[in-house]
Amino acid sequence: MDSSADITKLLINWCEGDREALERLVPLVEQELRRIAHNQMRREGPGHTLQTAALVNEAYLRLVDQTRVRWQNRSHFFAIAAKMMRRILLNYSRDRDREKRGGGAIQVSLTEADAVIEERAVEIIALDEALSKLESVDERKCKVVELRYFAGLSVEETAEALGISTITVLRDWKMAKAWLARELAHGK
Repeated sequence: MDSSADITKLLINWCEGDREALERLVPLVEQELRRIAHNQMRREGPGHTLQTAALVNEAYLRLVDQTRVRWQNRSHFFAIAAKMMRRILLNYSRDRDREKRGGGAIQVSLTEADAVIEERAVEIIALDEALSKLESVDERKCKVVELRYFAGLSVEETAEALGISTITVLRDWKMAKAWLARELAHGK
């Protein structure tokens, strides 16, 4: 049995209450969770104070706490993990932005690095708002973006996770990128 099938079987067993399955699952998914977190942190820019390991740990804690999710397969698991990581980074950016606007923080002059981080936080928030709009217009295209961009899944893995063809993934990916680019340009 390959690793993908092992992960899927362990996810299903875990959903059915097998705590030992979770213990066997963690080493199999840890490296992939780190890769997803690294991809997301790379987009955050220099000077970000949240570390990749902290992002993985926070996402892991949230994943383990999931009791209502019926895991379908490894792609589904990693898609949920990527979405959680995106939300963690978004909340982190919003909190940091709020603090910079005087939310109880001591006022200090901004360095050049802080200016870059603040600009990046605004971009992340704008992207999240644009993704929320896309989700209300076309949920599947939003999911394709989440899986391809945030989870780093291949076209084939995205197709498997969503139960659609690779051609549909490519078409949705192209349309979603154009839609998001237009939406982000109008927001400036």
